[in-house]
Amino acid sequence: QLQLVESGGGLVQPGGSLRLSCAPSGSIFSINAMGWYRQPPGKQRELVAAITSGGNTNYGDSVKGRFAISRNKNTVYLQMNSLTPEDTAVYYCNANIMRILGSRWDDYWGQGTQVTVSS
Repeated sequence: QLQLVESGGGLVQPGGSLRLSCAPSGSIFSINAMGWYRQPPGKQRELVAAITSGGNTNYGDSVKGRFAISRNKNTVYLQMNSLTPEDTAVYYCNANIMRILGSRWDDYWGQGTQVTVSS
């Protein structure tokens, strides 16, 4: 079973930075778009940032200018700067993957990594 493996979450003080990373656990043929979503306590999941295979990016309004998404081959990163308590959430990685040449494109999700911003 293919999984997306996330790392880099944790506890950070307001104004601090964290870097999340995510990659598939096994072999794949190709990845289309990749992205990060988050779910704050008691709220719905929302888009944080996404990046296409061509490098085009899209950000949620609340993180523009503070967060940066990037990718290197099959790994996607989220650099988070100037963190505030409102960024506290479980962060989920998402990727649109073709596992084998000629198979369909499917969406995969990571299990989530907790980011807590608190003094």
